[in-house]
Amino acid sequence: MPILPREQPEPPPAEPREARRMAESFGVDAQRYDQARPGYPGALVTRIVAGSPGPDVLDVGCGTGIAARQFQAAGCAVLGVEPDARMADFARARGLQVEVGTFEAWQPAGRTFDAVIAAQSWHWVDPVAGAVKAARVLRPGGRLAIFGHVYEPPVEVAEPFAAAYRRAVPDSPLSGQPARRPLGLYQAAYAKFADKICENEQFNDPEQWRYEWEQSYTRDQWLDLLRTTGGLTQLGPDELAEILDAVGGAIDSLGGRFTMNYTTLAATAVRADAS
Repeated sequence: MPILPREQPEPPPAEPREARRMAESFGVDAQRYDQARPGYPGALVTRIVAGSPGPDVLDVGCGTGIAARQFQAAGCAVLGVEPDARMADFARARGLQVEVGTFEAWQPAGRTFDAVIAAQSWHWVDPVAGAVKAARVLRPGGRLAIFGHVYEPPVEVAEPFAAAYRRAVPDSPLSGQPARRPLGLYQAAYAKFADKICENEQFNDPEQWRYEWEQSYTRDQWLDLLRTTGGLTQLGPDELAEILDAVGGAIDSLGGRFTMNYTTLAATAVRADAS
């Protein structure tokens, strides 16, 4: 998809103020966000937990707590850090401990963790400062795990979406993006994440992981997810309706549902033993 910035491994091509406004738009409808967004592969969660020295997890940019709840279910004690107070409130209402702030400004107050995770959020963090902060709060042997989804809807859904977005918002910098972005672009971005981790000598050599899976969507389920994406959360009602009508019609032509191919990518590294 051309405009799913919360899913993209890098910020959209916009001015810093525009990017920040987009980042802060995800909490407009936190409940819809939580219900519509997919979780993460169980094998990924299991691998992170098994590769960490203990159960204490810090979730950077935890949002509504989609990933955090999966780690809780796996037996972890999770603390979230989230810059959007609306998202943080939603996560707290579902039993998560969350502190409001950006990761760079957040104060650990001497606390340390066995894993630091960032699900769909590391592209909003300064990669150098983020790696330094993660190393600071990780115990020796603790794991930093940065991961996120690549959405690849079928061309029959992606093309009408891209065309409708260009018509509705022709001046947006996102309008020039292709309907489907090659997986290699995302893999390159995660390779950059790994490179930045590698520059911090407090980590062992980073690894890159990949998980492929599928999820079926009805027309209404996909339109609900689209409403939570950064390119649409800031639109007016007429612009939004034009785009959703076009995508809804495309899905209707497929029988009212389609199968989404997902790839979940991860860049991860273990904090070196200080000794």
